[in-house]
Amino acid sequence: MVEISCRAIVMDIEGTTSAARFVYDVLFPYAREHMAEWVTEHRDDPATAAAVAEVAGDLGVPAADTEAVVSQLVRWIDEDVKAAPLKTIQGLIWAQGYARGDLTSHVFDDVVPALEAWRGEGLTLAIYSSGSVAAQRSLFAHSPHGDLNGLIAANFDITTAGPKREAESYRRIAEAMAVDPTELLFLSDIQAELDAAREAGWQVVGLLREGEAQATASRDPHVGTFADILISAG
Repeated sequence: MVEISCRAIVMDIEGTTSAARFVYDVLFPYAREHMAEWVTEHRDDPATAAAVAEVAGDLGVPAADTEAVVSQLVRWIDEDVKAAPLKTIQGLIWAQGYARGDLTSHVFDDVVPALEAWRGEGLTLAIYSSGSVAAQRSLFAHSPHGDLNGLIAANFDITTAGPKREAESYRRIAEAMAVDPTELLFLSDIQAELDAAREAGWQVVGLLREGEAQATASRDPHVGTFADILISAG
């Protein structure tokens, strides 16, 4: 059990609120399967068009070269590259998958009771993931426990806050949330992310969930489930 006093809690998703295998075994293959179809059918949609233009610019090819753009996006999926245009299009594809009923997200059973309890104590809850804000909201909207977005006050991704392994990203989040860094708690299964948050002045707790292939958070307090975190509002 770890005891923490804070005003707000910011959480990672993969390996923290949700199983990494859901991302790698379900979401990534689904996006890969539907990538060409999506880019072809939605190239006139503003968000998709902007993402396609960014990929084409990186490649030095015309935005109309769908084959080259899709090939690069699929390559990024296979290599798990945290590229902003990929995250944008993946989020759109997943939102459609959830809406169609093709996808139901995963959230660990201990997460919902903890979020409800923490909100009941007046804490502000937020998500910070490399996945787009749209993808985050879709995941929590279609959990087996129902729509959980009502428990989340703010969402941050790599396009709004910056890379998750850089301290400056956590400074931006603290400023956006108008909370002193010392009163913020970050939960993640990745040591480099915990290190960056701690460098920015945050409190941190590592998640070492059974069956998850996360880095060992040996330099920080760590727990196996959210139920092992005792929070008092700062």
